[in-house]
Amino acid sequence: MNKIAVCIISGGMDSALGATLAKNEGYDIVALHFNYGQRTQKKELESFRKIAKKLETIEQYEIDLDFFKQIGASALTDSSLEVPTGGVEDGVPITYVPFRNGIFISIATALAEKHGAEALFIGVVEEDSSGYPDCRDTYIKSMEQSINLGTKEETKLEIRMPLVHMKKSEIVQKSIELNVPLEDTWSCYKEEERACGVCDSCRLRLNGFKLAGVKDPIEYASF
Repeated sequence: MNKIAVCIISGGMDSALGATLAKNEGYDIVALHFNYGQRTQKKELESFRKIAKKLETIEQYEIDLDFFKQIGASALTDSSLEVPTGGVEDGVPITYVPFRNGIFISIATALAEKHGAEALFIGVVEEDSSGYPDCRDTYIKSMEQSINLGTKEETKLEIRMPLVHMKKSEIVQKSIELNVPLEDTWSCYKEEERACGVCDSCRLRLNGFKLAGVKDPIEYASF
């Protein structure tokens, strides 16, 4: 019987690489994507579908979480708040979506129980990220412990975060090495046609490609 992993895939470069690593370890992939009212929801969903197809996933889930817009408090889900374009700032940025990864992991756990999955892959990055508290390895490890306390006895789920201590340049290099379709990924917080090039996420991505000595295959409005 093949081993199964649930992979949370946003449509971005990090989660695409994480899912590819899971595939290369011999897991059958259950691909999971969330539409939560984010500004680039349509583009991220399009990217997810392309990535999932190339991974030859055994199952795909696209789950709508409309309540994030009702909660607000994030520039990604509240249109009255501006997405910062002045560079990465100290502290938790306004693009942080309250407890998003905790909620994503909880839903992914339910799917893992359904499919009898052994692992849950999430592409969080701590050292070179935008300062989100729910991307820390200590947090994810604590979630793993709680999950295994709150699920069936036969459920023994490992949360895998293979990118958590990688730099963006290393993620770019590894993605190229493993033929991750970077041209199908999307990182921009603001735009869906051409990436803005100035939001925190675009800056981190572009800097990663620059340090890796590789040209980003997606198109940017600011260049």
